[in-house]
Amino acid sequence: MSAELETSEAVDESEKRSSGASDKENHTRMADLSELLKEGTKEAHDRAENTQFVKDFLKGNIRKELFKLATTALYFTYSALEEEMERNKDHPAFAPLYFPTELHRKEALTKDMEYFFGEDWEEKVQCSKAAQKYVERIHYVGQNEPELLVAHAYTRYMGDLSGGQVLKKVAQRALKLPSTGEGTQFYLFENVDNAQQFKQLYRARMNALDLNLKTKERIVEEANKAFEYNMQIFNELDQAGSLLAREILEDGVLAHDGKGDVRKCPYYAAKPDRGALEGSSCPFRTALAVLSQPSLQFILAAGVALVASLLAWYYM
Repeated sequence: MSAELETSEAVDESEKRSSGASDKENHTRMADLSELLKEGTKEAHDRAENTQFVKDFLKGNIRKELFKLATTALYFTYSALEEEMERNKDHPAFAPLYFPTELHRKEALTKDMEYFFGEDWEEKVQCSKAAQKYVERIHYVGQNEPELLVAHAYTRYMGDLSGGQVLKKVAQRALKLPSTGEGTQFYLFENVDNAQQFKQLYRARMNALDLNLKTKERIVEEANKAFEYNMQIFNELDQAGSLLAREILEDGVLAHDGKGDVRKCPYYAAKPDRGALEGSSCPFRTALAVLSQPSLQFILAAGVALVASLLAWYYM
């Protein structure tokens, strides 16, 4: 009986040690920055997945003019990010993640800008207001809280490596861009031989950063802020859509081509207080007129650009 008790106690003690080791392992894993980011941004991912923009982009429903302006938004964003990364390349909270040869996108984006806008492209482009807010946030973090810079670098570069090839193919197919890469240099990482292995290296470096749990939680919070900036772009797009709707209701202009019955036009709408054809309108032309305004173009462009980043997360 005594021997049985001793054996039972020994087994219990062994199970406790095993359980304790397992709990410690799980705690360590969950304390890894990559795991914290993955779990802590799930809600943001879910919101992004349900946007119409994501569905449309994957279907290839994107105009070339918007893609050009999306490239513009990306150029300003990465210019800011890489400027701050250069500033903090020796900072202990970021130095292990400094991979300019493998990751930096500004040079590639410059080639894309030249392809789309010509050699004088810098004189033709500007940053939208919402994108500018994100640029300003990146600069603030880099200059005042560099330990949070990892949130922006990880979110963007790992997403680009994950979904870049998918997005590149969608853009080339939808916009009939050259298969040789003109206009999509942004998605080409010439110095990364194996994207999956590089991502593993990057996550390992990130998890090895000497950061306390409080700082890691702040980094997760900063990553969610990055998604919030994306949502602000979508809010701008909603406002642009509302403007289009008001234009259609208040001042619709007949834009039918004159062939056939105007009521069969898929964009036809009749004002309720007039006759069936009097005051009828095809909002397609109105939409084109409104979208021709530079300010709205840049709003839409910034939205597409940030959608591309969000899409990339789905393939991580």
